[in-house]
Parts: sequence; structure tokens; C-alpha cells
Amino acid sequence: MGFTIGIREMRTGARRRARAAATGGTEVAEYTGLWGWAVVPGARAADGVCSCGDPGCAAPGAHPLEFAREVPAGATLDAAARAWAEVPGASMMLPVGRSFDVLDVAEGAGRRALVRMERMGLPLGPVSVTPQGRAQFFVAPGAAAG
Repeated sequence: MGFTIGIREMRTGARRRARAAATGGTEVAEYTGLWGWAVVPGARAADGVCSCGDPGCAAPGAHPLEFAREVPAGATLDAAARAWAEVPGASMMLPVGRSFDVLDVAEGAGRRALVRMERMGLPLGPVSVTPQGRAQFFVAPGAAAG
């Protein structure tokens, strides 16, 4: 099973940290409640150094935190917020292959596909764009095999 990584903006200051924690809990609750997906707290990277504490980390900021618990699919807003408060600053990681798969395409093709799907009135799931110029469509498991 792979993971796809969602990154939230890092904020500073007590008020901003509290707001970021509340927002993170809300975002986590959206994935667990609305979409029915589990969410895993993940490591972050700053200047190539991973937040996991391992100076020789092979995947800085691109792996789940071993000590953090998964927020299960269907978690309520309160449960998601409590769980996320235990891992301040963690990135949101979504386990791929259980509740959804990811179709990875070139960004230009992905943008054109989105426009066409919207014009056709098709329901859209989450879509992300990576810094490497890729678009990732989150779809039902096995949808790509069709």
C-alpha cells in the first residue's frame, strides 16, 4: 500500500497553531466522514530534514509517523480533532488502495480532463496537483482497471 501526501501550510504563533490544529481536524474529518477514508499523520520535511527525528531518514517528509495512530474512516469531527491535536504540525497522509486509488497524469492533461468532466456534469472527487507537474485523481478502487 502506498500513501499520498497532503501538505498543510505551517503557521507560527499560539493563535495560528490553534487555528491550524482546528482546521487540520476539520480537514481530517472531511476525509474520514464525507469521503469515508482513513487518514494517517505523516512526517514533514524542512530543508531536507525529516520531522521523524531520524537524521538518516531515507524519505524525509514522505512517510507516516510510526508513533501516531490512524484516524479511521467515519470518524466524527470531534474524534478527528482530538486525534489530530495529538500530532500538531503533522501532514495528512491518505493510505492508497483501501478506499481509493490514485490516477496520476500530466498536469495539463489532468486540467483538460477536469474541464471536460465538469462540462459533462460528472461527479468529481478530490484532485491534487504535485510540484512535479502531475495531477492526481482520487478514484474508487479498481476504477483504473476498467
